[in-house]
Amino acid sequence: MPLIILTGIPCSGKTTRAEELRKYFEEQGRDVIIISEQNEIAKAGFEKNNVYSEAAKEKHIRGCLKSEVVRLLSLRKLVILDALNYIKGFRYELYCASKANKCTQCTIHTEINREEARKRNKDRAEGEKHNDDVLEALIMRYEDPEAKNRWDQPYFLVFPEQNLDFEAISSCLFENKPPPPNQSTQNPPLSSTNFLYELDKITKDITDIIMQRKNMGIEGEIIIPGYKDLSIDISNVNLTKLMLLRRQYITYCKSHTPEISQIPNLFLHYLKTSLK
Repeated sequence: MPLIILTGIPCSGKTTRAEELRKYFEEQGRDVIIISEQNEIAKAGFEKNNVYSEAAKEKHIRGCLKSEVVRLLSLRKLVILDALNYIKGFRYELYCASKANKCTQCTIHTEINREEARKRNKDRAEGEKHNDDVLEALIMRYEDPEAKNRWDQPYFLVFPEQNLDFEAISSCLFENKPPPPNQSTQNPPLSSTNFLYELDKITKDITDIIMQRKNMGIEGEIIIPGYKDLSIDISNVNLTKLMLLRRQYITYCKSHTPEISQIPNLFLHYLKTSLK
């Protein structure tokens, strides 16, 4: 199903626009799901200012967002990605993902005067606002989408005082044909159409649980709830190493496909062996 990529600097109104889009399309009888960057940060047990000042954590959140997009594009729902999406290369990765899944997409750029964004940030409640240095860094690092880039098309620019062009957005998503997938965006055949989804979900659930426990200051042996009380010693775990091992395990499983029921046990065994 179609993908809407919201992009803009902090406090430019992305979440407000996401809710407006949800309301409009649900009134049109469409099933809509919003993937929220803030929700992914909370699920990972991170603090938002630390995420944007620590490269490893920010990379982890981008990986979570992309995984959710890929997982949900296969369902019959309109997917809205409510996130900064400020890196041109990341938006290109999302374009490739939607192209591989034969889905249409569009980019909505929520533009705003920088001084107004700073004022909005100051008016936010504690815990929701960005630190001044983090905000300025994100404004400086923001890579504006361009209508000429194929991965940013169709492109819609909207300022706070403007209304979204819902009809044009709907038309490009539901009346246009998706770009044809090419060899670089094709997935290799799998023994089960559900395998990649389950592999990604299970390994993500386990790594999220481990990092949540680490962020709580827990060391030593922990139980992984929901997976038949599997356990692992997390004393030597760090985020960068954990993400690397997860990617390596997923790559290995694509060519050595286990039974889905075996994934949790085998993944934890792989982590235990690698972390020793």
